[in-house]
Amino acid sequence: MEQRFVVDHLTDESFKSTGLRPYNIYRDLGVAAATNGFAEAHVVKAARPCEPGSTGGNHYHTVEFQFVYILKGWQRMRIDGVGEVTVREGSSWIQPPGIRHEVLEYSDDREALEIILPAKYDTITA
Repeated sequence: MEQRFVVDHLTDESFKSTGLRPYNIYRDLGVAAATNGFAEAHVVKAARPCEPGSTGGNHYHTVEFQFVYILKGWQRMRIDGVGEVTVREGSSWIQPPGIRHEVLEYSDDREALEIILPAKYDTITA
């Protein structure tokens, strides 16, 4: 797999509302371009306060690997086969391929790092 060096510096313009969910803003870390789509890494943070019932519902992703690390704040979610889980700053988890999950609520300051393989994937409403 061909890769190239990339460095990404945080700026005032780093976060954009170009991601999957309108209640989030995303900072692309340049990994997808550097790995020719092998992997994606981004920081996602809350764009607005949580509105119960507006977090996208139960869904899954057509990924091979998904790792999430909470940088700030907290998030409560439901994971199939696990139940409700609350993660806080410093928490991390792996979401196995195709596992159904739903974000139930999150703190206003929630920020998370996500690493996903491959960079292009679909999100399916469950």
